[in-house]
Amino acid sequence: MTDQPEAARHPVLDPSALPYGLPDFAAISDADLEPAIRAAIDDHAAEIEAIVSLDEDPTVENTVIAFERSGQALDRALSTFYGLLGPDATPARLDVDRVVSPLLAAHHSAVMTHPVLYSRVEAVATQLDAGALDVDDETARLVRRHRRDLLRAGAGLEADGRARLTAIDTRLAELTTAFGENLLASTAELAVPVTDEAELEGLPAATRASLAATARQAGRDGWLIPLGLPTVQPISAWLDHDGLRRRVMAASLERGATPGHDNSPIVLEIVRLRAERAGLLGLDCHAEHVLAVETAGTPDAARGLLLDVVDAAVTNARNEAKDLLGGEDRELDPADWARESERLRADRFDVDDARVRPYFELERVLRDGVMHAASELYGLRFRERHDLHGYLPDVRVIEVFDDERAETDSGVGLLLLDYYARPTKRGGAWMTSFVDQSRLLGTRPVVVNVMNLSRPADGEPTLLTMDEVTTMFHEFGHALHGLLSDVEFPVFSGTSVPRDFVEFPSQVNEMWARRPEMLAGYARHVETGEPIPDDLVERMRMAERFGEGQATVEYLAAALLDLAWHSLSPQEADAVTDVDAFEARVLAGAGLDVPGIEPRYRSRYFQHVFAGGYSAAYYSYFWAEVLDADAAEWFAERGGLVRSSGEAMRREVLSRGGAIDFLDAYRALRGADASPAAVLRRRGLDSSVVGSRGAPAGEPVGARGEGAR
Repeated sequence: MTDQPEAARHPVLDPSALPYGLPDFAAISDADLEPAIRAAIDDHAAEIEAIVSLDEDPTVENTVIAFERSGQALDRALSTFYGLLGPDATPARLDVDRVVSPLLAAHHSAVMTHPVLYSRVEAVATQLDAGALDVDDETARLVRRHRRDLLRAGAGLEADGRARLTAIDTRLAELTTAFGENLLASTAELAVPVTDEAELEGLPAATRASLAATARQAGRDGWLIPLGLPTVQPISAWLDHDGLRRRVMAASLERGATPGHDNSPIVLEIVRLRAERAGLLGLDCHAEHVLAVETAGTPDAARGLLLDVVDAAVTNARNEAKDLLGGEDRELDPADWARESERLRADRFDVDDARVRPYFELERVLRDGVMHAASELYGLRFRERHDLHGYLPDVRVIEVFDDERAETDSGVGLLLLDYYARPTKRGGAWMTSFVDQSRLLGTRPVVVNVMNLSRPADGEPTLLTMDEVTTMFHEFGHALHGLLSDVEFPVFSGTSVPRDFVEFPSQVNEMWARRPEMLAGYARHVETGEPIPDDLVERMRMAERFGEGQATVEYLAAALLDLAWHSLSPQEADAVTDVDAFEARVLAGAGLDVPGIEPRYRSRYFQHVFAGGYSAAYYSYFWAEVLDADAAEWFAERGGLVRSSGEAMRREVLSRGGAIDFLDAYRALRGADASPAAVLRRRGLDSSVVGSRGAPAGEPVGARGEGAR
């Protein structure tokens, strides 16, 4: 297929002739997408039929590896389609998504519940268990992985059960697609208009210019404040105008609840179907199904970790509220918390975003910060490819090289950077891939980092907040996980690891954003070029823990909401009819109904769990932080930005993808299990109260009131 002439190549289905298999975006039209996906589904179905129709006895090669090789055209079509849909959800692509999502779900279910395919894989796995196969560790893991996944998909059920699972999966695909569409539409329509510039008091001039540009792009006068993914909008920290802050908060909370875009019934149906699906598989709840293959293992373990820090976080948050109110006898409004916190932070530490942002210019942060750290740790080099093009004009293409391969000048892969917000881009920041690394398929990675930065006015530099700098390092950690993958089988490539482990490499990469030796190199004033002053760095360090109580409470609230929804049995899920009432019960039961603090996500706009891959797994950010905080101390003990430490991280974790036992890999890196003490030290939480609220093993979620990045 790769040898066919250029004119014969299908721009979506066939391997691209461009370096690293980068999709030829210029040759792809929206009209190509749906037919390509339909054709790829048919091709994959034929490949599966060829495997199950073999007269030969099942072997690793003719069954398990053949199954692993199958569906390459479908993988290309889907990586292209969803790689375009997330950052640029045009109406035409949303229409395609609406059509193909149920088709894909039905196809996936048909493949994964195929009784003959399962019986052939099971026969090979049985030989492996009996010691009758001589295979390497990764191949053995592949055999067991496919057996596990087929069983989890319902391949071991009778025909009626398999048919019902297919129907559920198809309906869930329709619902999660509708959830995302509703959220995208309501987020756009709830963008907050401003016609009186006096209301923008407190905003830097560059931010005002960006909001004016957003308004012009939307065909409106004045200024327009777009909404980001979490409840608390970062812009609230700078808005002095009480009324505008309240309008922004009200709009944020209303997402997914506007007429014509109400996600409430969708949330309830998703929860019911996920619970029913778990019941068909012989499990108590969806969370049990999800966590069986996570490093946490059980819902009780995940919930216990979160509940163990509730008291400390709430105590800190209440003390922070008193501090912010300065002794006033009233409750803090959720719309005011960020503004009051920013004001007190500025007064107490003489550090605020307006003072800090001039030191964080995007290009310098990228080149002298994010990429420099990767070069020092992993021996990587980066070169922009102006001859290659992304899916939109402002998407940059970077070729990544490895010093170890410098004599061949053979690159590791490609990195695409898509940093600026646009109306058609979903909120948040993420990493994805167009091509995954695999020795079996001979492919090298093409990965993407996506953010939603405000575009500056023409001719102005892009200045970042410290949170945005941290997000850049975070997403680059995911990119490194994909770029440095060195596995045989694509199912194990890069970030194809449990949700509560995938955040570990990205979160540990955040540590370099704040290291003094790193800041000295990349944090330079955009106008003077002067390095960030040492005293400002020290004040930033002292201010880091400021507000950790509030930040931890809002995260815990979202994570426990996720676990509560997905810990319901089928009968309990059927009994829930009111989203708001359920949320209130869960938060009160966990002691997280703290005045002034909203969950990081309310259910109707909780994209991670109702339109993403984090259902019952939003806890994973905190679980991974236990690993990351412990590993950060390990890096510090070994001298910080040291190549030997980076090589150990690469060897034991980044290169291995999913082809490892994850906690064993951490032990091999660290020399011991991770200790939660490090994350408590980082967050400044009082360890004396930790452990007082952990749920006993087997305690039903209902005992805590039916009961998040």
